[in-house]
Amino acid sequence: MKAEPVAGAGFDPAFIPGITAPAAPLAKQEEPGEPKEPETEAPDGSAEPTKPKGTEAAEGAEEAEEGDTAEDEPAAPADGPVFEAADRRAKIVADHKGVRLSLDEEACEFKWAEIAAVESESPRFGKRYTITVHTPDRRWYPIEIEATSRSRFKEWDEKLDAVLDAYFEDGA
Repeated sequence: MKAEPVAGAGFDPAFIPGITAPAAPLAKQEEPGEPKEPETEAPDGSAEPTKPKGTEAAEGAEEAEEGDTAEDEPAAPADGPVFEAADRRAKIVADHKGVRLSLDEEACEFKWAEIAAVESESPRFGKRYTITVHTPDRRWYPIEIEATSRSRFKEWDEKLDAVLDAYFEDGA
């Protein structure tokens, strides 16, 4: 007798219908060595591919700043809400670009379109604040930030909520 694996909200908060947008089915799984290039048509209807809008400026910035990453999207206003929390090892930044997590030398970046849910958790005891980013393909990426005091938890929750309210769209 083989037991089925248990799936549900206990293991994945993005599982609950209505809380997050449903995961989009993947049309084709790419091979690891396959380069991913968007295919677009020219405005006149010919099959000749063109560059998406805004890439000319991004390419110039990439050439000017070797080693730095340039975004293909226009810059959002600098006065929008930003959430930043860090300790000696871990750091999280959430702003108009998305959510960036880093721990020691490892880092990952999620654009807002790649995020299904963002969950924060304050411990009952201790000073470790946990933020978990859930993706539509049912993966989650937690990070713990050690606060200098427990009073920072409320401040961090308010700042994170402001960023999520401003930039995160749940697809409803």
